[in-house]
Amino acid sequence: MERIKYLTYSANVANLYFWRTYSQQEIDFVEERGKQLDGYEFKWSPKKQAKAPSEWVNAYSQASYTVITPENYHEFVLPQT
Repeated sequence: MERIKYLTYSANVANLYFWRTYSQQEIDFVEERGKQLDGYEFKWSPKKQAKAPSEWVNAYSQASYTVITPENYHEFVLPQT
């Protein structure tokens, strides 16, 4: 919710999605701005390894993928401009 508030208050227009395939690969939060897609996966433990789902990489090769943990969530919620 805090990221959505930030986007709204800073007038950053983005379409927001959840992404999942029939084979149950998923990304928790996807922002689409113009032609740029940014995928975010949320993990409580920074030790938990996560990588972009193969179907995401194949379908959206230019998209970014970031894992958000307790150590970096501040940058996600309130990025430096």
